[in-house]
Amino acid sequence: MARSLSMGCCGCCSALRPRYKRLVDNIFPVNPQDGLVKNNMEKLTFYALSSPEKLDRIGEYLFQRASRDIYRRRNGFVIIAMEAMDQLLVACHAQNLNLFVESFLRMVQKLLESTEPKLQVLATQSFVRFANIEEDTPSYHRRYDFFISKFSSMCHSNHNEPELRDKIRLAGIKGLQGVVRKTVSDDLIENIWEAVHMDKIVPSLLFNMQNLRSMRGQKGVAAKGEGGRGIGGTRGKGMRMDEEDADDEVDEEEEEEVEERSDPPTLAETCLRELVKRASFGHIRSVLRPVLRHLDHHELWVPNLFAVHTFKIIMISIQAQYSYTVIETLMAHLDDNSKSSPKIRTSIADVLSKIISIAAGESVGPSVLEIINSLLTHLRQSVMREVPSRVAEESNAGEDESPEEGEEVGVDERLYQEALINALGEFANHLPDYQKIEIMMFIMSKVPHTGAEQARPHHHHRHHHRRGYSGPGDALLQNILLKSLLKVGTKYCTVHFNTTFPLSFLEPLLRMSLAPDPTVRLLVQQILHTLVDRHHNLDKLLKPTINVADLDLTLEKCSRPDIIFARKHGPAMHSSLHESLEQPGNTAENVEAVYTTVALLCTELACEDTVADFLRLLISIQDTALTNASLSTVHKYYLHSIVMSLFVLVAHAVPIPPIMEYAHKVATSREEKAPQLLPPLLDSYSVVMVDEVESSSSSDTKSGPLTISPDLLLDQTQLAEHLLGAGFDPARLHQAPSYSGLPRHSWVDSSAAMAAAAATGIRSSSSMGADLNSLSADADSTASSPGILRKHPGEEMTFEAIKKVLSDSWEKEREGEEEERCRQLCHTFRNADFDELVSRTQTKQNDALHNKLNEIFGRLSSAVGHPDNYMGRSPAPQLITASSSPFLGRLHQRRSSGGQMALHNNSNSPPPAYEILFPELFVY
Repeated sequence: MARSLSMGCCGCCSALRPRYKRLVDNIFPVNPQDGLVKNNMEKLTFYALSSPEKLDRIGEYLFQRASRDIYRRRNGFVIIAMEAMDQLLVACHAQNLNLFVESFLRMVQKLLESTEPKLQVLATQSFVRFANIEEDTPSYHRRYDFFISKFSSMCHSNHNEPELRDKIRLAGIKGLQGVVRKTVSDDLIENIWEAVHMDKIVPSLLFNMQNLRSMRGQKGVAAKGEGGRGIGGTRGKGMRMDEEDADDEVDEEEEEEVEERSDPPTLAETCLRELVKRASFGHIRSVLRPVLRHLDHHELWVPNLFAVHTFKIIMISIQAQYSYTVIETLMAHLDDNSKSSPKIRTSIADVLSKIISIAAGESVGPSVLEIINSLLTHLRQSVMREVPSRVAEESNAGEDESPEEGEEVGVDERLYQEALINALGEFANHLPDYQKIEIMMFIMSKVPHTGAEQARPHHHHRHHHRRGYSGPGDALLQNILLKSLLKVGTKYCTVHFNTTFPLSFLEPLLRMSLAPDPTVRLLVQQILHTLVDRHHNLDKLLKPTINVADLDLTLEKCSRPDIIFARKHGPAMHSSLHESLEQPGNTAENVEAVYTTVALLCTELACEDTVADFLRLLISIQDTALTNASLSTVHKYYLHSIVMSLFVLVAHAVPIPPIMEYAHKVATSREEKAPQLLPPLLDSYSVVMVDEVESSSSSDTKSGPLTISPDLLLDQTQLAEHLLGAGFDPARLHQAPSYSGLPRHSWVDSSAAMAAAAATGIRSSSSMGADLNSLSADADSTASSPGILRKHPGEEMTFEAIKKVLSDSWEKEREGEEEERCRQLCHTFRNADFDELVSRTQTKQNDALHNKLNEIFGRLSSAVGHPDNYMGRSPAPQLITASSSPFLGRLHQRRSSGGQMALHNNSNSPPPAYEILFPELFVY
């Protein structure tokens, strides 16, 4: 009786409860092991769909029951409640879903706060399902601070059981991935890119990626990720990575499979890739700062395997147009670590060199030069830090012991410089050719020049470059920057010389080829080798040889643009190469480098139009070996050897039968009588020629002029005869080379000389091959042409006179006179006033052009008076009529009317502008 009464009472009370509570209660079984009651769950779901306004109450009631069960440690009922909330969340899509979500998130938070790992993993899985649902309307008041903090702490789990620890870490990473997916797509929701959130998310991912298992397939995993870049999966234009062998069809299905079977390091890598991929331009630095901070705090730069791995993931995942931002941020971090140890800076620079090629393809405009300038700045700073250690090494060179610490710092700094140079080369390698030329010009502008080099306006002024440096770091900085230039040059492919060698780049490069440091001169020659060699003949021409036919050189016909380049810049290049061979500090390596440069120029530019220029260069080098007393005997042997090698090469490149026979004849004579005048270049020579006046077997002693049998030398007269016999004009072979040390004459002096020549009846010769005496006549006609120097012979130009000039050493006198003339000229133009300069540059009675203009305008004005009386000239007769020349007739009428008015207004008017002879300095 009592039992039936109690049951009736309970039934009566349950009937009074709200329907949603009864439906919720019915989904829970008596035994939690039986699981969720599916039939009752379907009823609850139908009720929620038909009455969406009850969703919030259903969620609240489920939360209360789950909280009570958590407190009572009835985890089975907690799992059932969480499963019911998951099904309701997936099934119901209504405007009131936001109210249910609040209860759902409170439920998840409650489970995450528990100490049971199983409940934490369950809550994370529910949150991930929620993150994948797209809501119709955003919730502005919803915050995820707790979830970010909790998931981050789960990523750092240190549970004793490895398997359970990995599960917790995986759950934490998946939770962070869900937070990112839920918040990053909507700007109205909480900003996930704030530093307070990124400082928790990014280090948590990196902490899991540090596991050595993440490095086991570094190349393979990176290749999969590098298949797609940016949100749209686009690949950078200039990117050529190792992942090209991997399949390009890495789609979302494969990524999902990776997530299902992945361990914490792999999943963390996937999450980081997704995070970077979703970052916009304004948010990418928010991801990079925690990465750099994590690497600093955990000392992961040395070794830098993990750093390289991380930044490769970032570079292949970031949107292509933002890739250079990573480079800028890493460069800024290198600035911040400028006072760190060289090993750390070297590791950062090495990371930069590994990833900079990816950003090169997307860098345009100023960003390219900004990156290059930053790299050069770091190089310059490193050189300045290395200078004290270099000075210490030099000061301790004579001592038995040297400080090991200073040597170690110097070695580390050099490794740092090499890393920066490699980064520069990798960056330039993925740029278009026109940008590579700009980079080379930019680097060349940063190379320091001594005061003497800067003051030298033209390459004809010689030997000023032999003065000392202004500081101990200049030579070292020149060396480093030229290495950088060489690195960029190796990535460039030359097509046209006029494009590769603009004047603003060629001039300073040739000037640096005359630097006092032999190492710098060698680097310049190596740069020229890289840029000149278009047909890959460099490896075949590294050593001088007379067996040119065995080299199998690739020769092509010289194009018209190449011929124009040779005529325009050939004299300057030949001048620098000739002067570089005269440097007393040259080693065999320096001489071989110059030989290679001339040989490459010959294979690229030698043709019928330029063969005389190359032969003239060889004659000049041979004269230097014969007459320059400051060179050692071994150095002279070097010059004779490369002259013979180059002569055979010229005869091979431009096949002229008489020249080829002459080359074979001279080479045979040297093999029989003087093998030391042939390659290879040796450190010392013990064999002495029979025809030498002075013998020397030491490589360090100076010697006077060598007297060598004429049949062992190149005879300019025979070369001219052979060229003339082959149908070539030998005039250019006899012209004084532009690199002979003579200054270029002023156009004022040239015009005066022309007038004097015309007055004395001397005519310019159109051909100089018929008679040697015609050289003196042709000098005046070419005096005003750029690059062609005029010579005033003191006597008749006979064969004996030329032979005397070649045998006598007159360069020292010429140098002294030239230096004194330059010094006086500079002093005059700096201190004199304008009138004095005018008077100094005026020609008395020899300016033919000026007199001719006065004569023409005097004839035009003769009919209207005598306006030229103040110049002391008599009026010219009337010679111009309208019938003879309509244009001059109209000009004569205007001048006549103007002249009559001028006589009435002012009889003492100043001379016209055309009658004023301005100094040459102001004309140019």
